Amino acid sequence: MKIISMIPARYAASRFPGKLMQDLGGKTVIRRTYEATVATNLFDDVFVVTDSDIIYNEIVNNGGKAIMSIKEHDCGSDRIAEAVENLDIDIVINVQGDEPFTDRTSLEKLIGVFKEDPDKQIDLASLMVHITDLDEINNPNTVKVIVDQSNFALYFSRSPIPYPRDLNDNVKYYKHKGVYAFRKEAILDFYKLPMLPLEASEKIECIRYLEYGKRIKMVETDVQGVEIDTPEDLERAKKLWK
Repeated sequence: MKIISMIPARYAASRFPGKLMQDLGGKTVIRRTYEATVATNLFDDVFVVTDSDIIYNEIVNNGGKAIMSIKEHDCGSDRIAEAVENLDIDIVINVQGDEPFTDRTSLEKLIGVFKEDPDKQIDLASLMVHITDLDEINNPNTVKVIVDQSNFALYFSRSPIPYPRDLNDNVKYYKHKGVYAFRKEAILDFYKLPMLPLEASEKIECIRYLEYGKRIKMVETDVQGVEIDTPEDLERAKKLWK
């Protein structure tokens, strides 16, 4: 299988504009993420895909590979789909631009899903982390996921799912980490399919796959890292980097 990674990167993030160009230990967040992804040595190629000249130049001028989007896109998956449409690949892994602590072990698990699926029953795979902190469980910025007995995704939500009607220690809550692995056919399908009401309501792009009957295999990881969505997250990332 030919496997590449693409890192979608918008400059004008709604909650923290310009976050990918913020300094993290002497390099920008997007450069840290790109270099961490390359350093896993898991991919035939790694690209940043962006609509920003600033981000494009940051990567290319520092020896990396970047692709400029041709069209305007609402989500990272659409941006990646446009970029891979004419590439000869089998699997593309979407690493979020604000994930500078990307690690080899988690990405290796995602790749393993497809190596163990010769009949191509799985359309995409993604990561989840067990969480116990009630503030995080109730935080709408934390996307939660529930799965079946085989770890296929049933639903994603910004609300606590399952709802804790009765306190039950046996119920586990999982945070969805926005790292995806797609078969090329699956992401091109996503690009062509219109957004439906559930995705529009939650503003969670992977719900589109569920609404159209795609199968998402979730892979548990214990690597938390820091996703940089706010200035406060950036400060946490700086402390962790040190």
